[in-house]
Amino acid sequence: MKNITRIYFGSLIALSVLWLSVNPDIFGANDFIGFRNLMVQYSGFLAIGMMSLIVFLSVRPVWLTRRIGGLDKAYRLHKWLGITVLVVATLHWAFRMAPKWAVALGLLERRRRGPRPDGSGMHWAQSLFSEQRGLAETVGEWAFYIAVALILIALIKRIPYRWFAKTHTLLAVIYLVLVYHSIVLLDFANWATPVGYALAAMLMIGTVSSIIVLVGQVGAGRRSTGEVVDVDFLPEMKSLQIAIKSDGGWKGHLAGQFAFVRFGNSNEPHPFTIASAWRDGVPGLTIIAKKLGDYTSTLQETLKPGDKVVLEGPYGTFTLDRGQSHQIWISGGIGLTPFVAWLEDLVANPAKLEIDFYQVAPHCDPKLMARIKDLSERAGVRLHEWRDARDGFLTGEKLRSDVVHWQKASVWFCGPRQFGEDIKNDLVGAGLPSCAFHQELFDFR
Repeated sequence: MKNITRIYFGSLIALSVLWLSVNPDIFGANDFIGFRNLMVQYSGFLAIGMMSLIVFLSVRPVWLTRRIGGLDKAYRLHKWLGITVLVVATLHWAFRMAPKWAVALGLLERRRRGPRPDGSGMHWAQSLFSEQRGLAETVGEWAFYIAVALILIALIKRIPYRWFAKTHTLLAVIYLVLVYHSIVLLDFANWATPVGYALAAMLMIGTVSSIIVLVGQVGAGRRSTGEVVDVDFLPEMKSLQIAIKSDGGWKGHLAGQFAFVRFGNSNEPHPFTIASAWRDGVPGLTIIAKKLGDYTSTLQETLKPGDKVVLEGPYGTFTLDRGQSHQIWISGGIGLTPFVAWLEDLVANPAKLEIDFYQVAPHCDPKLMARIKDLSERAGVRLHEWRDARDGFLTGEKLRSDVVHWQKASVWFCGPRQFGEDIKNDLVGAGLPSCAFHQELFDFR
């Protein structure tokens, strides 16, 4: 979380400092209109800068996501930036509309329009932008309204995933419209300053990223195909255990990583943690899909052996750490999937590790539980089956009383976000270094 927090606030501060260093007049504006004009420019620069980063993150650049801490962290940053863009863009629109509202309320006298510049003495680009100003303002306003609607669709989880997936792609089109809006309406004098150079670079990166999104080439270099070989329903967990055979294009994965998977004729890739370790010579993997949304709820009725699969990945950095001798693993519900892969990896490649694995759930499928018990025993992992009805809710306090040397352990959590944060807050508050707590943020909306 520290990495994405630094990037989030760092990008806001860097863009603000850059703009204010070139445009210090905002601090000396002597009337409302002058201040308003500067705020329109500043908020617009800030909004398009953050949108450029959002679009860039949407193409899933592997080198950047690794430095951030994984694709799950990149999507959390993506969400934070989206919410901030919504706020900043609304302020941008409000500042632009403010004179009209002030006149309507009688707080400001309507200004008489002076003669329009004839373009003489202007740079040819400035003259061209001046002619395009009206159109740029109109399309920018409508793009704002549509973007607000699309961002709200993305944030409201009750809206079905298939609608979110289709409408979210439209934001790439909206971004390209706003590129035009930004180029035309940036104060022309700023183009010859660091603000202009930075904006040009951001718009170029964002434009290329948008084109990649619109032509469906996100993750194209990491795709492979395969087929479903087995589908096993786990009724106690309301989940499907799906075994997939790769056609040879899948080059392997680290235990704990995830993949985007498309089944059959679906055009919507969904992220699933891989619940199996990679074994050379065995071109396959297993995922466990919980019935959470409209898409995963239909898989039980539609998916069958022989169905074609498109895989993209692997992604993620929530992987087995063999360098830390004492570890505590905590899974909540379907969050057990990466740990199943870790257990398989330890069985195949033993290591001298002291591990306490808390498998927390109201209940677990007997067949899957038998597999976890067998793997834990063979891997030398102490398995704690924690059932809420029998053991109560697992808290940091109970964990500390249960594990003797918890202060010297690294803690790995995958499950409901609030559950993980409650455990972390207790352990860190009691003395565990915050860097020793690792949490998978498997939430892509």
